Amino acid sequence: MNGIRRTGRMIFASALALVLGACSSSSAAAASETASASAAASTAAAAEKTSAPAAGGTEVTVYMPSPSGLNEKYVAGFEAATGITVNLFEGTTGEILARLEAEKDNPVADVVVLASWSDGLNLKAQGELLSYPEAANADKLYDGWKDEDSMMFGTSASAVGVIYNTTLIDSLDADWSELASDQYKDMIAIPDPQKSGSCKDFLAGYMNATGEDWSAFEGMAANGMTIPGANKAALESVLTGEKAILVAGVDYNAYSNIAKGEPIDIYYPESGTIINPRPAMILSSTKNIDQAKAFVDYLLSDEAQKMVADAYLLPGRSDIQCDNRTNVSDIPELKHDWSWMVDHADDIAAKLVSLCQQ
Repeated sequence: MNGIRRTGRMIFASALALVLGACSSSSAAAASETASASAAASTAAAAEKTSAPAAGGTEVTVYMPSPSGLNEKYVAGFEAATGITVNLFEGTTGEILARLEAEKDNPVADVVVLASWSDGLNLKAQGELLSYPEAANADKLYDGWKDEDSMMFGTSASAVGVIYNTTLIDSLDADWSELASDQYKDMIAIPDPQKSGSCKDFLAGYMNATGEDWSAFEGMAANGMTIPGANKAALESVLTGEKAILVAGVDYNAYSNIAKGEPIDIYYPESGTIINPRPAMILSSTKNIDQAKAFVDYLLSDEAQKMVADAYLLPGRSDIQCDNRTNVSDIPELKHDWSWMVDHADDIAAKLVSLCQQ
């Protein structure tokens, strides 16, 4: 779903108070007392439902990437717990960043979640983020899934792996470099790293870990590797059998489709991959600070973290494990430096696209 989704209605008392403001001072005072009593009752009710702060307003605007079903559950759970209305925009990481840029002179979002830790670091470097050191349960996040300034919280994560169509290939465990073999000619696709934050971060991490060894991806490109689109379109090419193998495919998409009975499987190459925390961040331009903090707290709550696991993503909290997919401890990781990746990710993504267009 693209575009803003608004849930709930404006409290009628607010509109009534504006109308009565044009009347006599005694009527205005009465309306003010009524509105104050109503607001106090709403705040008290919200306090009984959750410990997250809910004072100061009734709305929060949130930009988030897929999966859509998870986002809908987030919104429903948060609104039920706090009484705060969520205005939601969903899109790829690239679409969200483009929207933020377009709105730079008139910011709209309060909270942003991206599928790319490096893109979150870029927002931080630009001074776009607000620190929130008191975030509830942030101390339970995996090491490195919260930045040192408490501006980025990896409330969920994904990893990329190799996804293959089991009707075309019985089994597969080739490492990244081995996939450059002529054996896989015209069989491989990769998500567009200029649209997929997960793929972009993987490529940057791979190049960082291997001393910028392009041989594997140059070989795949020379053997006809294609870029069907962002994550969803790239996976679709394997689901339909147009391609047999998707490299750097987002794992939660694979697990959810396997659960639906699709003929695919996924593995993580032995040399390692990148686990990419998806940062939740409060923008420094927010005018709804309490509501934004409440939303971040909710993402870190027991309820929301279980939603993450049910959606085949990796929960950000180390005390919550998955029983429907591979957990963090069982995924081999490439040694990587996020700072280096931030500086080189865009250029690496552009080079990969260029290789596949030759």
